[in-house]
Amino acid sequence: MNKVSLFAILMIVSLTASAQDAAKLHAKAIVVDTHNDFISKAIDRKVMFEADLRGKTHSDLARMKQGGIDVQVFSIFCDETYGPGKAYAMANREMDSLYEYVKRNPGKMMLVTNPTELKQAVKAGKLASMMGVEGGHMIEDKFENLDALYARGARYMTLTWNNSTWWASSAMDETKWKKEGKLPELRKPGLNDFGKAIVRRMNELGMIVDISHVGEQTFWDAIHTTTKPVIASHSCAWSLCPVFRNLKDDQIKAVGENGGVIQLNFYSGFVDSTFAGKNEAFVKAHQSEIDALMKSGSERFDAEARLYEKYNDLVQGFRPPLSMLMDHLDYIVKMIGVDHVGLGSDFDGIQSAPRGLDDVTNMPLITAELLKRGYSEKDIKKILGGNFIRVFEANQRK
Repeated sequence: MNKVSLFAILMIVSLTASAQDAAKLHAKAIVVDTHNDFISKAIDRKVMFEADLRGKTHSDLARMKQGGIDVQVFSIFCDETYGPGKAYAMANREMDSLYEYVKRNPGKMMLVTNPTELKQAVKAGKLASMMGVEGGHMIEDKFENLDALYARGARYMTLTWNNSTWWASSAMDETKWKKEGKLPELRKPGLNDFGKAIVRRMNELGMIVDISHVGEQTFWDAIHTTTKPVIASHSCAWSLCPVFRNLKDDQIKAVGENGGVIQLNFYSGFVDSTFAGKNEAFVKAHQSEIDALMKSGSERFDAEARLYEKYNDLVQGFRPPLSMLMDHLDYIVKMIGVDHVGLGSDFDGIQSAPRGLDDVTNMPLITAELLKRGYSEKDIKKILGGNFIRVFEANQRK
């Protein structure tokens, strides 16, 4: 046997051993994904969680098991078109959906509202199913609605989605106001007194304050108001990809000082700064098809997602490599430490993720990449879920 052949065999053995090590560690860790939009997508597409939805969604019950996900926080979401009298009702409709999933699959899922239940579900081999409200507009400016959503199981609330409320400004709107050089009448960026009272009430309840989607001033007002650790349920680093939804260095440092966790978003457009231009060209080239789908009843996001599925081979070409997502993780770890980063995929709420992350079954690739980058088993367990569980526990303490 020559040296080249021996080297090839040793490389194969090494790679096989590494894959086995990653698989074992992934299975041993408590893997938490803090943001998945399956419920709203399921309502749009009229599909069931326990069905085989390969090719239709990023997620289903069997594939979550296959991907080693132990704890899934399902997003309770509607956009700004659901105004007063509609947004809160939609939140409850989506919560009803998760209750039904659990009711139909009691041997495979468990609704979780506290850390003890989370550990019970994991020990029993059931998907620990949690809920996070994505957008403060869904409480319709009422403390009683906030309390009711918490009572039904919501354990975080994103203070805004892309749309602002009268009490909190979003990252999208603050960026727009700054660009235009003017503010809406009677409006300042950030949290007003009512918004700060919402944050304080969330602290009292034990509902985690989520600062993904919020404007910079809202971020700072929330950080200075909260008495408990926050999360960014699905965000990345602005310095590596300067888009309005990502966190700037001073914000990242503030989350670290607060004891919170930044859960990385898998969306290609928040990972790779060149993606937006490529995506814009794709959408423009297929605008007539998108318009036709919208006329037939699809929401714009779902119409674009359907086009991504139809032209899968084409869109593969402009997805960023997985290494770019891991660069965001490394960047945050170097800045504030390994105790402050986790995973918030945004699966079923995004059209594109880095290559290799095609659906929830690919979550073990993250563990393999962390091992390749030299992270210890202890630190990988923190990243995969331990950090979020720590924040969950801290918010539950009275």
